[in-house]
Amino acid sequence: MTQTGKKKTAKAVALKYDQHRDPAPRVTAKGGGRVAERIIPLARAHGITVKDDPALVEILSKLALEQQIPPELYVVVAELLAIVYAVNGKKDRV
Repeated sequence: MTQTGKKKTAKAVALKYDQHRDPAPRVTAKGGGRVAERIIPLARAHGITVKDDPALVEILSKLALEQQIPPELYVVVAELLAIVYAVNGKKDRV
C-alpha cells in the first residue's frame, strides 16, 4: 500500500536470454495495470519464475521491447538469472 492508502498499480517486465544468440538479456514483454496482471499469471502458468523486485521493474520498464539491458544492469540481472537457474534446477530434480 502507498502512504495514501491506495493500492499500487502492478507492473511487470519479462526478460529473455539465449546465451547462444543474445549478448545480453532483452525485454520481451512489459506493462502496467491490466497488462501486468495478465503477464504475471501467464508466466507462472508456463513455469516461468517470477521475481518481485519493484525497483528493477521500474528501471526495466523504461526500456523498449526487444531492447537489450544496458551494461549498468548486468550485475543485478545476472543475480536474478542465478536465482532463476537455481529455482529451475530444483524443479527439474523434484
